[in-house]
Amino acid sequence: MTENSTSEAVFSDTASYRGRVRSHLPEDHPLQRSRADHGTADAPLLARYRGVATDAPPSVWFMRQAGRSLPEYRKLREGTTMLDSCLIPEMAAEITVQPVRRHRVDAGIFFSDIVVPMRLAGLEVEIKPGVGPVFARPVRTEADVDALPVLDDSFEEALEPIRQAVRLTVTELGSTPLIGFAGAPFTVASYLVEGAPSRDHLAARALMRSRPEVWERLATWVAEASGRFLRAQVLAGASAVQQFDSWAGSLSEQTYRTGALPYSRALFEHVADLPVPRVHFGVGAAHLLTPMHEAGATVMGVDHRITLAEAARILPTGTPLQGNIDPAVLFTDEAVRFAEADAVLASGAAASGHVVNLGHGVPPETDPQVLTDLVAYLHEQTAAACSAPSAHGDAPATIGAAG
Repeated sequence: MTENSTSEAVFSDTASYRGRVRSHLPEDHPLQRSRADHGTADAPLLARYRGVATDAPPSVWFMRQAGRSLPEYRKLREGTTMLDSCLIPEMAAEITVQPVRRHRVDAGIFFSDIVVPMRLAGLEVEIKPGVGPVFARPVRTEADVDALPVLDDSFEEALEPIRQAVRLTVTELGSTPLIGFAGAPFTVASYLVEGAPSRDHLAARALMRSRPEVWERLATWVAEASGRFLRAQVLAGASAVQQFDSWAGSLSEQTYRTGALPYSRALFEHVADLPVPRVHFGVGAAHLLTPMHEAGATVMGVDHRITLAEAARILPTGTPLQGNIDPAVLFTDEAVRFAEADAVLASGAAASGHVVNLGHGVPPETDPQVLTDLVAYLHEQTAAACSAPSAHGDAPATIGAAG
């Protein structure tokens, strides 16, 4: 089989799929209703994602807020593997809602994993405790790419547990927005190449340089699967989305532009026609803020290695920001935590809109009460701390196909 014919086989249904998708939200979507009607159209968090000023208290949620730090999560998950828990709609919905119920955060992040689309496509992958995602057969050669499953209508059918989980979740959340989630193609494709977590991603980075055509086909396939996964969440009820790139920080800007940006852009294109904010977050990626924004983000997540004020200076005028309390302060005393929160609010005021988050995920050893108290403290602060005009001007960020 030739390379061209193989590509046609792997992506044979992509064109017909895109010809069938709807470019509008369903009538019963939460964004079609106000908070008074148990919808999210006027949720303050979404206003801040759009760079629109609001008098509401600061908005906050945490990456990895659902998970091992919560005793109710550990009890619910007993006897169920991580990936299975993501694919049992009732369990995934309950896990997503648990931190909203406990901490009173302003958004739920859909409980899933970046390799779930790979599992639904038919690849053999498990998340081994203490290790992470492990694929039975790494993808490192042209023949391996040839063997990737075709993303046809059966993949759309396989996404139904995701849709069901989102529907159950948004019913429970009511006027609290749900954020959809997908892993960036560079990180997911790197897992596929390495076969398991890696400190330096040498095999993936080597493939990008030695066989760029193989890397391109693999990353394109991942972007297609993850993009459909993300779109399914939005159409089922998610009010915003986040693309999470765990490993992008290992790349130079030039390498990111050639080997990662096109595929992150392709992922975002799956939801670019829908009126939802698009957050892009990378770990250790301060040097990549500009190209990551160019991938189609309307909001930039910022980790704790750079201040929000500095990020606002780097990014285009009017770009809303998310972040970036250092997770380390969760293990300090209350005075240190609250001082960090104050500093982040002040720094975030440089942006047209700011949603408070951590500079990475909640560590599993975190005392849940610390998060609950931190959210309460943030909600007590004045809206002025997070609604100040941007240092670059007052223009709001654009949400939609041109965003």
